[in-house]
Amino acid sequence: MSGGTKSTPMPFMVKVPEALLDDLQKRLQKVRWPDEVPGGGWEYGADRSYLQSLVSYWRHQFDWRTQEAILNRFQQFTVPLAGIDLHYIHETGVGPNPMPLLLTHGWPNSIFDFYRLIPRLTDPARFGGNPEDAFTVVAPSMPGYGFSFKPNQRRFSLHEIAEVEHDLMTNVLGYEEYGSQGGDFGAFISSRLGYAYPDNVKGIHISLLTIPRVQQAITNPTTEEQAYAEQLQRWLNEDAGYIAIMGTKPQTLAYGLTDSPVGLAAWILEKFHAWSDCDGDIDTYFTRDELLTNVMIYWITGAMNASSWPYYMRRHGPWIVPEGEKVNVPCGYAEFPKEFLTPPPSIAETMYANITRWTKMERGGHFPALEAPDALAEEIRAFFGPIR
Repeated sequence: MSGGTKSTPMPFMVKVPEALLDDLQKRLQKVRWPDEVPGGGWEYGADRSYLQSLVSYWRHQFDWRTQEAILNRFQQFTVPLAGIDLHYIHETGVGPNPMPLLLTHGWPNSIFDFYRLIPRLTDPARFGGNPEDAFTVVAPSMPGYGFSFKPNQRRFSLHEIAEVEHDLMTNVLGYEEYGSQGGDFGAFISSRLGYAYPDNVKGIHISLLTIPRVQQAITNPTTEEQAYAEQLQRWLNEDAGYIAIMGTKPQTLAYGLTDSPVGLAAWILEKFHAWSDCDGDIDTYFTRDELLTNVMIYWITGAMNASSWPYYMRRHGPWIVPEGEKVNVPCGYAEFPKEFLTPPPSIAETMYANITRWTKMERGGHFPALEAPDALAEEIRAFFGPIR
């Protein structure tokens, strides 16, 4: 996709029609609640009492316009790429020589995940850091997600998303060299970019190791390898059901999640509960405004169906790196203790040939940009420092 006619970015601001917000309120007033196993809590999915409390907050206290204003603090653009209008944040770094850095979110996240992380990267001096560590940040809404989605547009695999984002960085914005960072699908995209474009990508920093999630026979496994095998088996048994449905019949799922805001919130927030370092209380690290703003981005754009497509293509297409090959650019990894899968170095090295920094973080889980933005920003700066 790279190397074509250069497209012209257009300024963008988030402004949701009032009629859409009115429709949401009507739907929230008419929820048909399911029953619940007595005392089930979060054991079998999203806890009903929590959802009922959240919906009350959503109806009576949540203010979308306030959250919209937070998003609109950032310089945002759209640009025609690969047959869609790609939306992205583009914030120039405050320092003598800011390094271009691509930030990619995942599912069930959105660019809102980065609202506290981006200022810490673009203007480190404002947070007690060194201006020489500044980044110029480019954070796209992934194709098929959020403001990079319109109904009935083409779908994108992870390979294709990486191509689009590389085209954005090099052909549209003119950054011939850049770094890439992400967790969840953002880690997959960063890994793919590092593999496919080693002449442009100076290094990648990830908070999730994108190892194929299948049990592999290991002769005489170490204690760490055995522990990971057991962790992976538990995850496959108890937590991977969402991948099965999103990766096989996403259209069927989309009817319920596109029609019911509470169904959508339950589907998304169960993962924030399960995958974060919240110790059973989802309100520990996330404000309800943060949680609902992320849900709202899926709701107001209607992007839930398209956001499932990378799962479908992971199941029906090639892995991000061909078998027997590796990502060779420098890689930094922040291992957050409540990430759902934490392979040991011996397994990570089957995918990443040049891990130059591996840090075990003190706290946090699958959503570090929201859970621990200061610690994540510090790690990103520390990894990229030697390779700027």
